[in-house]
Amino acid sequence: MASSLETAVRAALDAVKDPVSGKGLSSSGRISGLVVRPDGKVGFVLETSAGAADEPLRKSAEAAVAKIAGVSAVTAVLTAEATTGARSVPPSPTRIPPPPAPQARSEVSRPARAIVAVASAKGGVGKSTVAVNLAVAAAKSGLRVGLLDADVFGPSVPTMMGTVGKKPQLSAAKKMQPLMAHGVATNSIGYLVDPDNAVVWRGPMVMSAIVQLINDTDWGDLDILFIDTPPGTGEVQLTLVQRLPLDGAIIVSTPQEVALADVRRGVGMFRKTAVPVLGVIENMAWFEQPDGSRAYIFGKEGAQRTATEMGVPFLGALPILPVLREGGDAGVPAATGDSNAAEAFRLLAEAISEALAASPNKPAPAIVFE
Repeated sequence: MASSLETAVRAALDAVKDPVSGKGLSSSGRISGLVVRPDGKVGFVLETSAGAADEPLRKSAEAAVAKIAGVSAVTAVLTAEATTGARSVPPSPTRIPPPPAPQARSEVSRPARAIVAVASAKGGVGKSTVAVNLAVAAAKSGLRVGLLDADVFGPSVPTMMGTVGKKPQLSAAKKMQPLMAHGVATNSIGYLVDPDNAVVWRGPMVMSAIVQLINDTDWGDLDILFIDTPPGTGEVQLTLVQRLPLDGAIIVSTPQEVALADVRRGVGMFRKTAVPVLGVIENMAWFEQPDGSRAYIFGKEGAQRTATEMGVPFLGALPILPVLREGGDAGVPAATGDSNAAEAFRLLAEAISEALAASPNKPAPAIVFE
């Protein structure tokens, strides 16, 4: 039985007229995959013909639903219905979604209880280093952890996890068995292609590869899957966050303004796709000099200020540490040891777990690297 809020949503959508048929959007059959969550978050697909300029109609539909009392957020996705009748799915408006309705199937299976993207809107900020060490730290805490290297054009997980040259084995069910390293189940395009050959693919090919890496891998029973995403906020990144059932995102940045501008775009991208931003991590925050003083090479506390301005949690700052570079080059992440860096990643992983378990309005704990 439809809830009163769902009934109100359908009525609001019917009040918006289809310019082709003159009927309401709901009664004309142009709305599919409607999801109304108990916390008031609403998502739906607005079916459109290929090439149709329906963006104003999508905005009108979102605005109509947003006016309803009890609706806290609305996400509408335009999609052209394929000839097979298959339909795309709007991004889930909650962190841990229930099983989808029959008409709202995801393109990928859910490989873990929680799926977290580690992202940076700009390259070169140490995103992969942070993703690898977060995964190892979470595994050390007793969680069953997976790490997917979705950075197809620059896969670095094999090097950082010490698995270069290895390839996943196939099970009897023709599923790839993830390579275990430092307690983490890993898979990467770097295991499947020649490391000396450049990957020159367009967006659809990249997404097909990522979907295969998830669906065709026997991840087992994971508590959390970290995804090392490609840098940027382009077509690949938007498609990734819209098609995967992400429960949250971590944004990694350096303090410099050229990186912070991209952080703002990254937060905006995740908000538009209804993915909760669990927090911002500032990497390369300072360099500790021989006399113990700190040199703020890339600026001071820029990511922290930006997180505050954007209204997202600031999880902590990591200095420039030789142990992080050495561990990544040697295939033994710093989080495997007992250094200050390992302790920092333990606290960060703990903060992320608490943020996933918390209500959407509860900020994650702040971690300060001393």
